[in-house]
Amino acid sequence: MSVLIVIPARYASTRYPGKPLVTLRGASGAAKSLIRRSWDAACDVAGIEKVVIATDDTRIADASQAFGAEVVMTSATCQNGTERCAETLKKLEGDFDLVVNLQGDAPLTPAWFIEDLVQGLRNNPNADVATPVLRTEGRALNGLLQDRKEGRVGGTTAVFGADYNALYFSKEVIPYTGQDFADHDETPVFHHVGVYAYRPKALAAYAQWGAGPLEQLEGLEQLRFLERGVPMLCVEVAAKGRQFWELNNPEDVPRIEAMLAEMGQD
Repeated sequence: MSVLIVIPARYASTRYPGKPLVTLRGASGAAKSLIRRSWDAACDVAGIEKVVIATDDTRIADASQAFGAEVVMTSATCQNGTERCAETLKKLEGDFDLVVNLQGDAPLTPAWFIEDLVQGLRNNPNADVATPVLRTEGRALNGLLQDRKEGRVGGTTAVFGADYNALYFSKEVIPYTGQDFADHDETPVFHHVGVYAYRPKALAAYAQWGAGPLEQLEGLEQLRFLERGVPMLCVEVAAKGRQFWELNNPEDVPRIEAMLAEMGQD
């Protein structure tokens, strides 16, 4: 199966304007932009035919082309990354079996998260959309709870059924536990990893639908599938000692830089 990775990136983020061009220092002190780190993460994935950055902003395009990335210019009217992926697929020449949306704010995404996601969709021919979920340890869960306590919209959590089809995604921390967890305790809360894999027909259908009320309330693009009755397969991935966090707010920059330093990543 041929797989395309699209990294959608926009400059005009409501919570953090210019976010793709923010620099993050690695363990050696080397500074790389968020979009460069996201590109590097995508290029580490095995079995991928093509990786492109999709944007409507020339500043992001110029910066991306400067480090050797292939860029597809998309419309400024795209409401989210999934719509940008759909437009990118229409513009590219090539017949891809799967399209992966690696959002440009997740530079700590390990290659195996995406490899396992693609394999999960391959193993489930009846599923048209899939996304990874990561069981949190106490350290990550406490970070999510602290964000909410301080009024920040941070990471997204997911709940799913026995068949691993998603029941809901939220920027609130779900399910509620009321328990205290030490840093390395396993918890019942799953962090949603901001990556999606779609079959082209699902991506094309998504682009024709308008945003539903839940998508608008939560600001979560994947809820459009659930609101339309399209199952979304949750693929559980393993941390293998790696920390995972997304860059949603300016406060996340030192948090991610500390994780890069702790894990020895440049």
